[in-house]
Amino acid sequence: MRHGKKFNHLGRKTAHRKAMLSNMACSLVEHKRINTTVAKAKALRKFIEPLITKSKADTTHNRRTVFRYLRDKTAVTELFKEISVKVADRPGGYVRIIKLGNRQGDNAPMAMIELVDYNELYNPKGNQAKKSTRRSRRGGAKKAEAVAPVETKTSQEEE
Repeated sequence: MRHGKKFNHLGRKTAHRKAMLSNMACSLVEHKRINTTVAKAKALRKFIEPLITKSKADTTHNRRTVFRYLRDKTAVTELFKEISVKVADRPGGYVRIIKLGNRQGDNAPMAMIELVDYNELYNPKGNQAKKSTRRSRRGGAKKAEAVAPVETKTSQEEE
């Protein structure tokens, strides 16, 4: 029976699973976006989101805790220097999983996992500057009609 076994074991032994998730997390921190299977992406999300939350407070203890999981000095440095600054005001949900379809060879469902704040296309902060207020077409047309006849009447009266 699998009582209380909540995470996906991904068909691997513990050491292999931890090493794989650590390597995938380092690649995600380095490249900001990676392609993998849907099951691995979901497991990686559960693995890396608590680490990103820890990186928001730059203390020696948090750095050592994150290093215990990632085992890569450059990834830890980039996580604490760059990524934690970008996600400082975000209360969670640091990664996004986008399903891509099935892989050619074995028909495995593929997904792209990316850091939310590093995608300019989906970034809501970038869209706010472009957004303008909605205006009624009818209201603008009435104002234009009201202005136009007055101008023509004044030009006819002068002749």
